[in-house]
Amino acid sequence: MKILVIGCGSIGERHIKNLQKISAGEILAYDEYIQRAILVQERYKMKIFKDLKEALNQNPDIVFVCTPPSSHIEIALEAINANAHVFIEKPLSHNLDKVDDLIKKANEKNLIIFVGYNFRYQKGMKLVKKYIDEGKIGKIITARAEFGQYLPDWRPWQDYKKSYTAKKELGGGIILDGSHELDYIRWLIGEPENIFCIADKLSNLEVETEDVADIILKSQNGAICSIHMDFVRPEYSRYCEIIGEKGIIYWDYEEKIIKIYYPETKNWDIIETSDETDDMYINEIKHLIKCIKNKEKPLTDGIEGKKTLELALAALKSAESQKLVKL
Repeated sequence: MKILVIGCGSIGERHIKNLQKISAGEILAYDEYIQRAILVQERYKMKIFKDLKEALNQNPDIVFVCTPPSSHIEIALEAINANAHVFIEKPLSHNLDKVDDLIKKANEKNLIIFVGYNFRYQKGMKLVKKYIDEGKIGKIITARAEFGQYLPDWRPWQDYKKSYTAKKELGGGIILDGSHELDYIRWLIGEPENIFCIADKLSNLEVETEDVADIILKSQNGAICSIHMDFVRPEYSRYCEIIGEKGIIYWDYEEKIIKIYYPETKNWDIIETSDETDDMYINEIKHLIKCIKNKEKPLTDGIEGKKTLELALAALKSAESQKLVKL
């Protein structure tokens, strides 16, 4: 299998490393900033290209799109035109322009679009999903999720002011870049029917985007969920708590634990999930390759990516209008 990684920043390099780790095939790379491509070439002893068309002319089986969100769709369309399956880092895009065109063209060519919502492949989160589906805590009443981390710590080797996260036109901001929470809440609780969001730039960070957001949504099955996300918190935090009629499930990514509370015993069952950060990225790559080989529908396909993007855009619309947005 031949795999082309477009974009050699932090996430692109992570995928290159993991693709080599599992011997996925021949790995090629392109980045419009040639020095970044040269860096991965030196580190991973791989072939790089200075021209995107030349890279796509190598007939890759899969193209990984690891560029700023504003360029995702155009690059993915080029990859589909080159008859390659496409892995697109989250979010799918920064707006809905040409998203349906991309999905339609991929379907016409029987090609897979896979969106990188890697937390669906994280060991602890998969267990949470399993327990909810098994009815361990009964009907879901409410849930809350949080993600916070200081933006300069996200990629400490890079000037955060130059990152796409800091720039509105590139698809930055905590709501789009932190959309993992929106995605896994959809996956765990079900599709939302409305959303309300308050978001703003509140810190002294030199960014053009919102750095704090609080979101409340109601799912079609009646559950009310709250999501907090920010890139101002000085200490990393990522957790989710789901309250049902028969108990509570608590997932903490940093602590690598799941806790389940049963009211009849008034005790917490604690489950350790000692997987490493790269494990969920490797799991999603393996799932992608399996889906390609077996012609199966991915867990995070283009439709799923579009639904999460629509939710993020609805949150931004709500924050701007200061009104509830129906979905």
